Order: sequence, then structure tokens, then C-alpha cells
Amino acid sequence: MGKLRIAILAGGWSREREISLEGGRVVFDGLDKKKYDVEMYDPRTELKEIIAHRATLDLAFILLHGRYGEDGRIQGLMDILGIRYVGSGVLASAMALNKKIAKEMYRTAGLSVAKDVILSSGTEFSAEDIMDKLKGPGVVKPLDEGSSLGMSVCRDRRELEKGIKEAFQYGREVMVEAFVEGTEITCCVIGNDVPETLPLIEILPKEKYRFFNYEAKYSPGATTEICPAKIEKPLAERAAMSAVTAHRVLKCSVWSRTDMIIRNSDIFVLETNTIPGMTRTSLFPLAARAAGMSFSELLDRLITLSLEKQGGAEMRI
Repeated sequence: MGKLRIAILAGGWSREREISLEGGRVVFDGLDKKKYDVEMYDPRTELKEIIAHRATLDLAFILLHGRYGEDGRIQGLMDILGIRYVGSGVLASAMALNKKIAKEMYRTAGLSVAKDVILSSGTEFSAEDIMDKLKGPGVVKPLDEGSSLGMSVCRDRRELEKGIKEAFQYGREVMVEAFVEGTEITCCVIGNDVPETLPLIEILPKEKYRFFNYEAKYSPGATTEICPAKIEKPLAERAAMSAVTAHRVLKCSVWSRTDMIIRNSDIFVLETNTIPGMTRTSLFPLAARAAGMSFSELLDRLITLSLEKQGGAEMRI
């Protein structure tokens, strides 16, 4: 049997472009060249090449983040071109990236989420009324960005007004969510019909960071990650089940990573990433190592699951 021909898609159009490229390089280096012929493409500059080479590709390893990469659009293009790919399909990708839709799905599945207010660009708002509704500080988030871009924790009216203004620079809709103080954890899920969880990770940003923001996520030494998380077993099992439930209700496949906050014995689901980061400081490889899986073995598993999920190509043009 010949080598599988893998196209790594990294870079793209979003503000997470550099992180995507870094992850692409890490995955390129980690793939076993005895098993795979690997090429790396940046869809922003090499979309025509991807289309031209579609008949020669066995699988696309999508490592694009944010808009046009994690929102279902590149997945839809791959479906049209008949290129199988790593990760969730169009529907799951679109639902997970949109924080409003994702939270509605979490609620239908019985998962706990923080109260929120949705704001649209151009509409008037009262920071005081928002804080009254949320009963305290708020976390401002662009509705469809990843890596905590445009996100801020706002403890008073002035901070909230500033945070909302900044978040609107990333899109036309903003979510203001009640701030839940507690232990931040994340759970990596791997699988299709019978998803499994990797060991939980507890995230401790250094004192200069109010939360696990973009800088804290990608700056070496900015956070302490404890894996497995130091939480009681019954609570850890509930958190893992919450991540599996999120994976299923959003119709994710192959892999996902769900971020949560634990406050006392309550677990609040924050968001689900359908294309987790794969840089040298990323959490999915860390959880895999804690489970006894090398990076190369993790990549093999993701590729196998993707081929099992999609089988033959759906259509060719």
C-alpha cells in the first residue's frame, strides 16, 4: 500500500493566521514521512493550487482557525471538491464557532452555561442595565472569533463600555456573558460515534492575565497547565461527560476541545473548539501525552478517524 497524500491547510484569512501557520509547521514535522506524503498549503494564497491538485489528495488536515477556517466554509469547499478532511463537517463547525448558537445547543442538552446578553452593531445599549441583568461583572466576546480574540473581563461600567467597543472591531455581534469565577479546565475529546476523553487540563494563567486570553494561550510560560487536572474524581468524570455531551450535541466528529469553569461543584461550559490548536504550547498534544500517546500517534489517530468518518469522497468537480 502506498503512502497517503496529506495536504495541511494552514494560514488562511483570520486574525489567527500566524498561530495556524505555526500549528501547520508543527504537524508537518510530526507526521511520519514513511506513511505520508505531505504538502502544506495556505488557502489565502494557494487556493487555486489546492483545487488543481484535488484529485491527487487523500486527505486535507485542516488547521485553519476562526473565520473561513473553523466556521464551516472551508469544510464546505472540501465537500464540493470531494476532498476528505480531518475534523468536523460544515454544520458542527458553524454551530460551534457561533457562541450564541453553541450555547443554545448546550442548553438543550442540559449543560450549564452563564447568563448572557447579545448585542448587535449599531444598536444602543446601557452598560449599567447589562451588569444588572448579569448580576455582576461581564466577559465580553466577539460572537464568532476564537483564541479569546477581542475578549475582555469587565468589572465596572466603564470597562464594559470599552470592552464592547473593542469587541465590535472583530465583528457585528458581541456576547456579554456573566463572569464565572472558578477553576478553568479544558477537556479534549477524540472519536466519532463513540467519543473518548483525554485527561482533563487545569489552566492557571499567571497573575498578569485575568483569564486565558490570546497572549496567555500562545506565549511560552504565560500559564501553568496541570494535566491531569487536580480535581476530585467524581467532578472530573462529570466534566469529561459534559465535554462529550457538547461534542455530540454540536455534531462534532474526530476531535474537539471544550473549555469549562468549575465553581464549587457546578460546571459551566464556555465553548467548544472544533479545530484545536496544535502549536508547541497547545493543549491537545499535552492531553495526548498525558494519555500515553506520542504526537505522531495522535496525528495517526486523527487521520484514521477522519478516513473512517468520511469513507469515499462525496463528489468531484
